[in-house]
Amino acid sequence: MGIRKIIKIDEEKCDGCGQCVPACAEGALQVIDGKARLVSETYCDGLGACLGECSQNAIFIEEREAKDFDTMETKKPLTNLNSMGKEEPEFEMPTSLPHASCPGSLSRQIRTLDSTPARSRTGSPAGELSRLTNWPVQLTLAPVNAPYFRNAKLLISADCVPFAACNFHDRFLEGRVLLVGCPKLDNMEFYRNKLTDILNKNKIQSIDIAYMEVPCCFGLVVLVKMALENSGKNIPVTLRKLGIDGEITEETTIF
Repeated sequence: MGIRKIIKIDEEKCDGCGQCVPACAEGALQVIDGKARLVSETYCDGLGACLGECSQNAIFIEEREAKDFDTMETKKPLTNLNSMGKEEPEFEMPTSLPHASCPGSLSRQIRTLDSTPARSRTGSPAGELSRLTNWPVQLTLAPVNAPYFRNAKLLISADCVPFAACNFHDRFLEGRVLLVGCPKLDNMEFYRNKLTDILNKNKIQSIDIAYMEVPCCFGLVVLVKMALENSGKNIPVTLRKLGIDGEITEETTIF
């Protein structure tokens, strides 16, 4: 271990937007507890590709004693995605998982139909427009402090719902911020922590839950209830259960 260049993050300035994460090809950065963090010194090459992506000027280069950059170490997040929690990490990560610095995980707020009435999609029938207002939509990847969570109406959908429901955008998505996940295949403890953090750090107006009639899918409802209890928030929740034919079989408003 010697003196070398390495990034440093000013936590006071960092707003947790996550734009720096996909800029680092080595996976050295993650948003943890609402702040960008250096996951491991060995992942950072000190070249500063992430600096230009920070709108808050919260990242800079310093020279200090640090572990050597190791290209082999940077490959570990890819092989460890399915073993989180089995080994003790350098940080406790209750609200963020590695995602190999995928450029597609950059937080984006998509303009709404009201602001772009003429927006259309090549190959789409006339009048059929996307109602999606945020990216990413996967709960694992969504930054806790993403601007689209401010005063948001959340739609938390099971992965299968958009495939089963005809006209998903018009029936469920319009005017809402979308988060998707699978209560059977994904890490529910991680989802509970992540959703609790989102509720704690943002003013959420309402939550709609769309889930399938299969028994395991009800885990999505349990997840949201636990996150609400943990956050202490009193937010109206609407449940919509769908049959595999895409029709709503049950609709309930709770809390």
